[in-house]
Amino acid sequence: MSLRSASSPHGRGAPDTSAVMGLVIVATTPGLAMLVLQFGWGPLLNVALAAAAAVAAEAALLVLRRRPLALHLGDRSALLTGVLLGLSLPPFLPWWMTMVGAGFAIVLGKQLYGGLGQNPFNPAMVGYVVLLVSFPVAMTSWAAPRGLAPDGAASLLESARAVLAPGSVALDGWTGATPLDSFKYRGALTAEEWREATGLGGLLGGRGWEWVNLAFLAGGVWMIRRGLFGWHAPGAMLATLAVLALLFQDGGSSEGLGSPLFHLCSGATMFGAFFIVTDPVSGATSPRGRIVFGIGVGVLLFVIRAWGTYPDAVAFAVLLMNLAVPTIDRYTRPRVYGHGSPRRGGAPS
Repeated sequence: MSLRSASSPHGRGAPDTSAVMGLVIVATTPGLAMLVLQFGWGPLLNVALAAAAAVAAEAALLVLRRRPLALHLGDRSALLTGVLLGLSLPPFLPWWMTMVGAGFAIVLGKQLYGGLGQNPFNPAMVGYVVLLVSFPVAMTSWAAPRGLAPDGAASLLESARAVLAPGSVALDGWTGATPLDSFKYRGALTAEEWREATGLGGLLGGRGWEWVNLAFLAGGVWMIRRGLFGWHAPGAMLATLAVLALLFQDGGSSEGLGSPLFHLCSGATMFGAFFIVTDPVSGATSPRGRIVFGIGVGVLLFVIRAWGTYPDAVAFAVLLMNLAVPTIDRYTRPRVYGHGSPRRGGAPS
């Protein structure tokens, strides 16, 4: 199996799976660095804790299942699951919640179905949703981003203390709604009035979040250039989200739902597009199927952002589309007849 067919976070047992996982982890570093710049050391600590907990949970389950540790831990899939989950979490989430989420990601999202290549749902998003449903207040408490002008080492140290010793740092004065959440519940304010009143609007999207999204975009483009996956799923998701945002923008009035740039450069849009939607195990298998899958994620993401309870909802959009993958594959995978020749008119696999 080629590197391209083994694409992205959870490749189907290819000989070079470990290398692919390692490259995806490397591709997350620009986004992680920008998260640290915007929100302090919390995201880095979350990634470290989630990765350690995911690997530990994987090892424990492998021992219980009497599977060789070196072989299965060596593929780095558990490590990557922890990294992706850690990148999704608020910077001040208590350390034990991070570890609980990583454990559920491995147990419920992966090993319950037989391990790597068998999971119908994205494991990192399973862990995220378990935490969001169980601890909604903690999971929606984000620090105010710093933009491109960090406040100094003192705030970075406080962010580390907030994760390792919950309750030791008073965060109420410097946490608040994310730009997506604030914009959604802005009341009668126009988009421009909201920007002036809250200061949460940036040059492209939400203040601070725009740079995080651009950093994850850079990592995603690098992975496409390396051949880790194709453009189909992320391109379809982002294009769909942009088109829907354009249709419902309403010129920035109080009834508008946000500009395309605001939706593309806020929340977890680029992270979801390039690091979650591209999972080939829980996603569609053919290029045509990946386009359908990406369109579905884009539609659900916009609908939940605009009219649902959650302001971002990348995880819910992806998990809901994971349910549709068998049907998508049934109607989009090329049928093979005779000696392996694809049906005439079918898309190449």
